[in-house]
Amino acid sequence: MYKQFGVSQKVLELAKQAEEQVQKEFQEVDKLCEKNSLKILNAFQKYHVSDIHFNSTTGYGNSDIGRDTIEKVFAEVLHAEDSLVRTQIISGTHALTIALFAFLRPNDTLLSISGKPYDTLDEVIGIAENPSSLKAHFVNYEQIDLIDNDFDYEQIQNRVSKNNVKLIEIQRSRGYSLRESISIDKIEKVVQTIRKVNKDVIIMVDNCYGELVEEKEPLEVGVDVIVGSLIKNLGGGIAPNGGYIAGKKELVELAAQRLTAPGLGKEVGPTLGINKQFLQGLYFAPHVVASSLKTAIFTSKLLENLGYELNPKYNQKRTDIVQTISFHDREKLIKFCQGIQMGSPIDSNSVPEPWDMPGYTDKVIMAAGAFTQGSSIELSCDAPIREPYVAFLQGGLTYQYGKLGVLRAVQNLMELE
Repeated sequence: MYKQFGVSQKVLELAKQAEEQVQKEFQEVDKLCEKNSLKILNAFQKYHVSDIHFNSTTGYGNSDIGRDTIEKVFAEVLHAEDSLVRTQIISGTHALTIALFAFLRPNDTLLSISGKPYDTLDEVIGIAENPSSLKAHFVNYEQIDLIDNDFDYEQIQNRVSKNNVKLIEIQRSRGYSLRESISIDKIEKVVQTIRKVNKDVIIMVDNCYGELVEEKEPLEVGVDVIVGSLIKNLGGGIAPNGGYIAGKKELVELAAQRLTAPGLGKEVGPTLGINKQFLQGLYFAPHVVASSLKTAIFTSKLLENLGYELNPKYNQKRTDIVQTISFHDREKLIKFCQGIQMGSPIDSNSVPEPWDMPGYTDKVIMAAGAFTQGSSIELSCDAPIREPYVAFLQGGLTYQYGKLGVLRAVQNLMELE
């Protein structure tokens, strides 16, 4: 069967060796999965989730008790005062855009303290020109870069003490940069640094790829609001779209009024039959995130044994589900991504090629044979076509499927040699 799948005995032996070497790390992931499962189960029971909450609304979506209960459950899981969890939010970038435009006004300053945000925010912020950007609405933008994969605490404290910064943005995951993802411990330290000199600035974390990867979420260490996508971790591979904004009640309400209309806010928004998928996706999320972490750990060890540069290494602490592989070779990068596509359940016969994808500055190759278009909690691998030719691997609905996809990618890579 493995031969029919296109995987040689040599690759199977390499996989067996790598798997034996990561059992300690797998056990730690299993412990985390159980803790997160308990947290979510408690939230379901606290709000008496019932099949009546699976019902659907259309039109305005008035009095949707399922939607309201979902938002209470998400708030409980994320340690938020309130949450906005909607099918009308189409992506993490969209959720961030809603939040930024909800919280910022003309002449306000947005300060990113984790370097430049993900490429898809360039036109939202106005780093790249767009007539609908924050810059076009007279919102100022500044950034402070990380130093050795940590915050520049002194510069941050000096800048925010001046009181003309309205919102601080922290991107937890690395995006397409080569820095490490940011741990909850580091977020806690920088929040404490900021609060020593500024009690009022809004601290927002882009939580994409990071939910349920550590025992705490950013709101538990003093962050005001977090933002994410449901076709990543918290959707559990079941939610077909959607996103969330969670945190302080007044900030969530501002975001809701930006999403719908002033005076309407959270009171409207039809669920169109999605409630069960949101709830079931959240229920499965701890296991799916654990599977993604195991897939990343296995990949890190397997490719390390083959001589490649990996970040994080298999035994490093993780704060998101993203695994990077540095190829230093354009063709090897493309071959690996194409191999991930070959190992996918959907469109396995397609051959991804680099292309000019909207919202990105470089050509991008994206391998994602997913049930939900663009879902990066399902096994996927993408990369900007630029030196040092780094692949960004994430996802895996089950570890077994994730492992098989990676084996097919490694086989495809080895055929270049």
